[in-house]
Amino acid sequence: MKKLILILSAFVFTSQICIAQEYPTKPIKIVVPFPPGGGADVLMRPLSKRLSELLGQAIILDNKPGANGNIGADYVAKSAPDGYTLLLGNSSLPISSALYAQLPFDPVKDLTPIALMVNTPSVLVANPKFKAKNITELIELAKSEPGKINYSSAGIGSTPHLGMELLGNLTGTKFTHIPYKGGGPAVSAVLANEVDVLITNTSTVLAQVQAGKLIPLGTTTLKRTPILATVPTIAETVPGFELNTWYGIFGPTGVPKNIVQRINQAFIQCLNTPEIKQQLIALAYDPDPGSAETLGALLKKDNANWANIVKLTGIKAE
Repeated sequence: MKKLILILSAFVFTSQICIAQEYPTKPIKIVVPFPPGGGADVLMRPLSKRLSELLGQAIILDNKPGANGNIGADYVAKSAPDGYTLLLGNSSLPISSALYAQLPFDPVKDLTPIALMVNTPSVLVANPKFKAKNITELIELAKSEPGKINYSSAGIGSTPHLGMELLGNLTGTKFTHIPYKGGGPAVSAVLANEVDVLITNTSTVLAQVQAGKLIPLGTTTLKRTPILATVPTIAETVPGFELNTWYGIFGPTGVPKNIVQRINQAFIQCLNTPEIKQQLIALAYDPDPGSAETLGALLKKDNANWANIVKLTGIKAE
């Protein structure tokens, strides 16, 4: 009996190695759980061609937006764990864990971390017609007109939503939230002067900021963003404010370890390609390729951090 178990174990192990060596044998779908035109799209478009070259198969980007990324994430969580359906996940995953009691999937238990990709600073921007031109003026205006200043976001429970609520909590001010179905529509609302301000990935609005179509009031990381070096951080005015967004690749739970390693290696090679790296930096991304273990640890750490922020701000999912 023991001999049979050993033979079966060896067969399973050998089969996994063979699968990993053959992988991939068909196109790989990467689910982008946000609408076209947002930060996730901006990130993945330059990478897909290089990834296709490294893996020898077409990379298909499939936008499945909705519910702050949860629809796309749930789709991947329920897919076959064969490495052919992947998720471009970000900081919204641990936010969803903290915010939604009835989430149909558990980001930690139902997803396999595969590769950490980039960090990206966010920026608080305003329409040029907005009265406030910096964080101090924004706070003063918000205190003089409680609730009158409105802001857009990619949806209820999105990173920008929690960021603005955290800012209000730390400064004793109140802003009115107007959620949109994705980062692209949220940016368009500020550009059209339908909404006053917005926190979003720097990469998403860099061109509009440089063209003067949006005014940067402050960046969200503790250190200034090199590509917007003259723009103060929000923390310079509001101590304790920090908002960092990361992106990583996930699969359903149960993806064979050797396939995880194969995909991870491809992403690390891709992100370390000099021209790709320079392109991402120019788009205000900070390439930070990391292991599956690094991404998994980050997800667990952020689960705890965002749970505290949700409790502090009192945000409720609708």
